[in-house]
Amino acid sequence: MKVVFLDRDSLKATVREPAKTTEYVEHAATSPDQVVERLKGATVAIVNKVPLRAETLEQLPDLKMVAVAATGYDVIDVAYCKEHGIAVANIRGYAVHTVPEHAFALILALRRNLIAYRDDVEAGVWNRSEQFCFFTHDIGDLHGATLGIIGEGAIGQATAKIAAGFGMKVLFADHAPPKAEGVEFTPLDQVLAESDVISIHAPLTESTRNVIGYEQLQLMKPNALLINTSRGGLVDEEALVRALDEGLIAGAGFDVLTNEPPKDGNPLLDVRRSNFILTPHVAWASDGAMQYLADQLIDNIDAWAEGKPQHLIT
Repeated sequence: MKVVFLDRDSLKATVREPAKTTEYVEHAATSPDQVVERLKGATVAIVNKVPLRAETLEQLPDLKMVAVAATGYDVIDVAYCKEHGIAVANIRGYAVHTVPEHAFALILALRRNLIAYRDDVEAGVWNRSEQFCFFTHDIGDLHGATLGIIGEGAIGQATAKIAAGFGMKVLFADHAPPKAEGVEFTPLDQVLAESDVISIHAPLTESTRNVIGYEQLQLMKPNALLINTSRGGLVDEEALVRALDEGLIAGAGFDVLTNEPPKDGNPLLDVRRSNFILTPHVAWASDGAMQYLADQLIDNIDAWAEGKPQHLIT
C-alpha cells in the first residue's frame, strides 16, 4: 500500500506511518500540476488543501482512498469518489476546544476594545491622562449578552458551552431537524436581530455560501460583532467592509478568507481599524489539536486498510 501525503507542511505535528504501508512519501507542498505525477501508483492520498477534482482523479486508477487532514472536504470531488468507489475520510472532533477558544479570544478582544486601548497606550494617551485611567472606547460585558451561533455541530455546541460559562444567552440558527439534543431552532433573521455577537461554525456548501451578506448585516444590532472562524466564503467580504465603513455593526473578527493564501489580495486585508481582527486561519492550530488530528488521520487510514473504515464521507 503506497501512501502519499501531498502537503505535509500544512500540519505541524508528528505523523506516524500507516501500519500496512509498503511505501510512504511526504511532500512539503504540491501544486495542482504536480498532483497526478506524485500520486501515480498511490493507494492512499493524504491531503489537506490540495484539490482533487474529477479531471485529476480519473488519471489515478490505483487510488482507493483519500484521507483528508481536516474536517472540511470541499477540495475533494466527493461525487466522483462515491461513483468510483474511492473512500474519503475526514477528521472529526479535533477542533472542539481550539476553535471555540479562538472565537472567544476574538470576541473578548473586540467586546472590550483591547486593540483600540493598546493603540492608545502606544500613542501615549495614558501618559497624558490626568487620572489613573481613561475611557476612549466602550467596553462591553459578555455576561447577559446574547450569542447567536450559525451551525449546531460539535464546534457550535462547544462554543455554546463557553458562552454559558460567561453567562450569555445562546441562540442557534441552523437547519431544521434533525438537531442536536437540547438545541432549539431559531430563524436566522431573528438570531441576527437579537444577538450581540454572531459566531459562525458551519461548513461551506452551496446553500451556505455568502449566508451573511449586506442584507443580513443590516439586520444586526449596531453594537453587534460578527465572528467567523469556520470557512471563508460564508460571509460576503465586500459587504462586510461596507458594513464596517457604514457603522452597521460594531466590529468583526475573522480567521478565514475566501481564497487562502490570499495571493491576489482580499478586501479584508485592506481593513485597518481597531474593531476588526484578522488572523491567518490558525483557530484550529493549537499544538494539542494538531497532534490529535495527525493521530486520527493515520487511524482513519489504518481502519480503512483493516476493512473497518471510520469517519467516511463517501
